Amino acid sequence: MSVAGWHRVCAVADLEPAWGEAALISGRQVAMFRTVSGEVFAVANEDPATGANVMARGITGSRGDRPTVASPLHKEVYDLVTGECLGSPELRIATFGTRIVGGYIEVEL
Repeated sequence: MSVAGWHRVCAVADLEPAWGEAALISGRQVAMFRTVSGEVFAVANEDPATGANVMARGITGSRGDRPTVASPLHKEVYDLVTGECLGSPELRIATFGTRIVGGYIEVEL
């Protein structure tokens, strides 16, 4: 049973900058990322193009000032804020709210 609301996931220090990690939050696989500048993002771990749970292994980057993640399978690039696919407008990845409370990352599902 999934529980809606904010979920404490891990300490900020546990999430290495520019590297993704997968977390199981209230029954849902979530890919989490911390940028080099310290921003934290959470998106569905499921690749919209294939259905495989691999987005946490994606490559982080940016397009202009937009933080992004590229799927490790087909290299489709997604905006970490909006979930928009920058190369294929028909694809979109679910995004989740994040916040840092007392040095811990919380994700809103």
